[in-house]
Amino acid sequence: MTVLALVPTIRELDALVAAFDHMGLTGEPVKLGRLEAISYLSGRAVVVEGGLGKAQFATHTLHSIDALSVVSVAMCIGSAGGLSPDLAIGDVIVATETVEHDFNRNLIPGPAPEFAGDLRYIAAMQEAEAFNTLPFSVHFGRVASGDESIVTTSRANELRDTTGAVAAAWEGAGGARASKFADVPFLEVRGISDLADEEAESVFFENIPATMKNLAIFLNKFIILMSPA
Repeated sequence: MTVLALVPTIRELDALVAAFDHMGLTGEPVKLGRLEAISYLSGRAVVVEGGLGKAQFATHTLHSIDALSVVSVAMCIGSAGGLSPDLAIGDVIVATETVEHDFNRNLIPGPAPEFAGDLRYIAAMQEAEAFNTLPFSVHFGRVASGDESIVTTSRANELRDTTGAVAAAWEGAGGARASKFADVPFLEVRGISDLADEEAESVFFENIPATMKNLAIFLNKFIILMSPA
């Protein structure tokens, strides 16, 4: 198994690498075409900066997929704002669907594009008891994807009502589109760094280390459980 884990920003990537270091997981620098990446667990995880926003993330996703000989699953892994009252800071969300909420058709009415997470991996995670024993909660639900920071309660409520999403983030739809084009399974996995409200701007950055630590634990568990025996 090879998991291509694309982390949107360098701040999130540095926090994920620091968490892996703390866990005793040593990475090896590798080149993915024109991108610098880090290989973990004997190549079962390759971690690379995905870039901020849907377009940049799609570019890095497709470039990284093309540079690897085999990709079992491409994963967008980073922080998100929680839209559901059932979520707490540090919880992890596995996107059952990624909804591109800022795809504004205007003259051509229609629903927002959405991309299902890989059903095989999602089903396997839902059935694995090990994900219920992690030191944080793992949820499954829709994630709203758009290049917009959600920082008011009114906007968060509007987005939840129009998309049915439990969390909001930027890059997932870009990764989903690139993975679909490359015919590679895709998952969006997000850690809750804020609650998409008026406090989001002040707590987002301070919560990134803890959020990415939980995602590092999740990713390690995912690889261990999903790798062929």
